[in-house]
Amino acid sequence: METVTSKDGTSIAYERIGQGPVLALVGGAFMTRHSFGAHAQALAAEFEVVTYDRRGRGGSTITPPYAVEREIEDLAAVVDAVGASFVHGMSSGAALAFLAAAAGLPVRRLSGMEPPYRVAGAPPVDPTYGPILESLTEAGRYDEVVAHFMINAVGQPPEAVDQLKASPMWPDLVALAPTLVHDNAVMGDALPPASLSRIPVPTLVISSTGSAPFLQSASAAAASLIPDAVHVQRDGAFHDLPPETLAAALTEFFKQ
Repeated sequence: METVTSKDGTSIAYERIGQGPVLALVGGAFMTRHSFGAHAQALAAEFEVVTYDRRGRGGSTITPPYAVEREIEDLAAVVDAVGASFVHGMSSGAALAFLAAAAGLPVRRLSGMEPPYRVAGAPPVDPTYGPILESLTEAGRYDEVVAHFMINAVGQPPEAVDQLKASPMWPDLVALAPTLVHDNAVMGDALPPASLSRIPVPTLVISSTGSAPFLQSASAAAASLIPDAVHVQRDGAFHDLPPETLAAALTEFFKQ
């Protein structure tokens, strides 16, 4: 593990594997630098792959108060420290990468998978979702935070969440619960932001055939707003692609 100090003094932890042009990966909700796993390994055949812990996760610290701008600075610090030419984000991590690129992140090419914008056909989000998420987080009721997110943001039925609570992964989810308010802030009003039109670099937006139609539509909507972007679909599972499939798509795009 290595660290870099972000603009506000926050320590950001990151790791590298592989050799080649440097590709930084940005995780979404519940993701740490370890979460890309086999995907990072597959990409390491062509790239030096950098994964990092967003602030407040894993080996990274956090300096209050939280602001999305600080997360953009964190990503910029990582990109600068490792000399990244490319950035790929997953889910809300894609939305964060897009915001950073629009703010001037110095990369040559950019990609993101299924930023969860709420476009036509998406399940409606209760307007009380965000305030309740913040209230539960401030109260330290982290089990309820995770359940609230899974039911109201992801759309899981309560019985599925009850099953998840009995699984070995539940404690890991609860440990990251305080960062769900950060992902909610990154997503803003959940619509594709106007700033996408300011992204100056070629951009790939990827979706999986196994994902909900609204995630595929959200990916297409994002690509339509970015001046030099393309949306592609690849065969995969819900909100996920096989490592070799993602690696092939990114290698083809980043090595153009």
